[in-house]
Amino acid sequence: MANELPDMTLKAIGIVRNKIKQPLRHGWREIVSDIVIDASLTEALDSLDEFSHIIVLYWLHQLPAKKLSLKVHPMGKPELPLVGRFATRSPSRPNQLGQATVRLLERQGNVLKVKGLDAIDGTPVVDIKPYLPGYDSAIDAKVPPWMTNR
Repeated sequence: MANELPDMTLKAIGIVRNKIKQPLRHGWREIVSDIVIDASLTEALDSLDEFSHIIVLYWLHQLPAKKLSLKVHPMGKPELPLVGRFATRSPSRPNQLGQATVRLLERQGNVLKVKGLDAIDGTPVVDIKPYLPGYDSAIDAKVPPWMTNR
């Protein structure tokens, strides 16, 4: 089946700028970052600052290339069950795509100031979407017991 999957090309639309040079394990919620969008896309940001939150898709460009195990212990904790990698939020994935819902503090031209983006300085941004409460949150969502019994 792998031969049947199409090749894809992604182009960065911007870059993250902040003081974080190495990934943090925790503490991202208070980090303020600038997302500098390609100047040719500035008009595409019009009215985005009417939203309190945005969803940022970005490329985890500094993850080392390595063969990934298909099963992992969530958060690297051996006391948690061994689960499929897609059942975790681990940044190590077949595609190094990251996603975060962040508070949009302000927009100045092609620069978005956000809070809570878990991306280091220089991270390429792939896309931005407005966060829509009724659309982006599931009312009847459930999680397995190992996620809530920590």
